[in-house]
Amino acid sequence: MLDRSSRGVALTWRKASRSLDKSDCVEVAALGPSVLVRDSRDSAPSVLALDPAQWSALVNAIQNGRLDGR
Repeated sequence: MLDRSSRGVALTWRKASRSLDKSDCVEVAALGPSVLVRDSRDSAPSVLALDPAQWSALVNAIQNGRLDGR
């Protein structure tokens, strides 16, 4: 959950360079120690805030194919 005091803070959202011409991916931004994640197609309503350990675990799971849905 995001702290309401962070509303109005200008964030720099990034997405993978391979996805720059597509809209079906996620975007990430840093806010203090947190990594924020949102859907690039629907950026307004929902943002997931991950602490450094959660972000590391997510990246590790993606890199190791544990989230491929197979």
